[in-house]
Amino acid sequence: MLTRRSFLTATAATPLALGLAGPALAAEPPVFAPGGIAINGYDPIGYFDAAAPVRGDAAQALDWNGATWHFADAANRDRFAADPAAFAPQYGGYCAYAVSRGYTASTDPDAWTVHDGRLYLNFSRVVRAIWARDIPGNIARGDENWPGVLSA
Repeated sequence: MLTRRSFLTATAATPLALGLAGPALAAEPPVFAPGGIAINGYDPIGYFDAAAPVRGDAAQALDWNGATWHFADAANRDRFAADPAAFAPQYGGYCAYAVSRGYTASTDPDAWTVHDGRLYLNFSRVVRAIWARDIPGNIARGDENWPGVLSA
């Protein structure tokens, strides 16, 4: 539960935390994929079907949009391959809150939201709580900024 005090503490710490993540200084790839692996190896289908992060298996990998995506099983891999845009996180898996503010930041697979059938990831659970206070407004701003933030 987010109390007023913890929210104020998180709000005060967010600029510092996001500052450490750093805005993009050079062109970023279209998918946030440290080491070439999207969502740190989690299965994007899991967020929709299991309503939770589900660890993918490298044996069930697929390359798409410049990154390697891992899936829990072949069925999930095949579903993704048939319609990647339906399952891939918005804004290339970069922090949805950061994109709404005009820059990119890394994400934590445990800081996620499915809203209107789309997956959004955030830098942390604290940032996700801040982002969630105005999901429609943040999505509208993120949509305006994307993909321009990749070359900012």
